[in-house]
Amino acid sequence: MRRFFLAVMVTLLPLTLFAKMEFSNPKPSFDHPRKWVVPVKTDDIHVINHIIGGINNVLNEYPPESLQVAMVFYSSGMRVIRKDYDAKTLTRLKSLMDGYDVEMVGCINTMKTMGWKKKDYIDGIVYRQAGIAEVLERSVAGWIIFAPY
Repeated sequence: MRRFFLAVMVTLLPLTLFAKMEFSNPKPSFDHPRKWVVPVKTDDIHVINHIIGGINNVLNEYPPESLQVAMVFYSSGMRVIRKDYDAKTLTRLKSLMDGYDVEMVGCINTMKTMGWKKKDYIDGIVYRQAGIAEVLERSVAGWIIFAPY
């Protein structure tokens, strides 16, 4: 009996390790992309790197050009996209921008409150007056709001 159980496990294990994603209809495509907005309101480096890892995992599951991702930074999250944040994490964020066209949106209200200027931030950031309002409006436009942490 043990041998039978072991044989079944050895046979099925590879199937579970390499199971393909089953997409809902309409299937994600250039014409029907998934739209995902990731609110970022913390500067905790462990949380941020977990979020980046989660985004990378999702990007790897979808066909190219079938997923649009926007990270919206506000509150303490605005520190994450400053030039003086952790260099390794900034490199990971830039690779999301450059390699996957992940949009990075910053909050002007937070910048004003903290006395920060656009020159303090990495290149490629799109700015909106209120980051949380950007998340809300994207939700109304059909974007899925989810932070992978």
